[in-house]
Amino acid sequence: MQKWFFKVLVCSVNVFILAYILPGISIVDFFTAIIVAIVLSVLDAVVKPLLILFTLPATILTLGLFLFVINASIILIDAYFVHGFKVDSFWHALLFGALLSFFNSVVHKKAFPDEKKNKPV
Repeated sequence: MQKWFFKVLVCSVNVFILAYILPGISIVDFFTAIIVAIVLSVLDAVVKPLLILFTLPATILTLGLFLFVINASIILIDAYFVHGFKVDSFWHALLFGALLSFFNSVVHKKAFPDEKKNKPV
């Protein structure tokens, strides 16, 4: 549970920074960024696996590149549900999702460097 809170906090900071930097993405305040991160984690846990399952042929045909489209769709669904978070277009959502995933993974690897090494085989 503590790890989930850390991931939500990191994601909300990254959402807030990326919304400030990227054109086409706007956010009202940091509390909205926290709400965006929470809704994004719920959508990633519930909706994203269903979308991956339903679009498996397209994902296989494009060698996994269709997963970027699924990520952008999740961002657009998040923007629909959270007031104060606005995404102008699909292409802005695609760029935002790719950068958010990259920065979240970088911070997670820095925070938990030995997580994969200590697991038994």
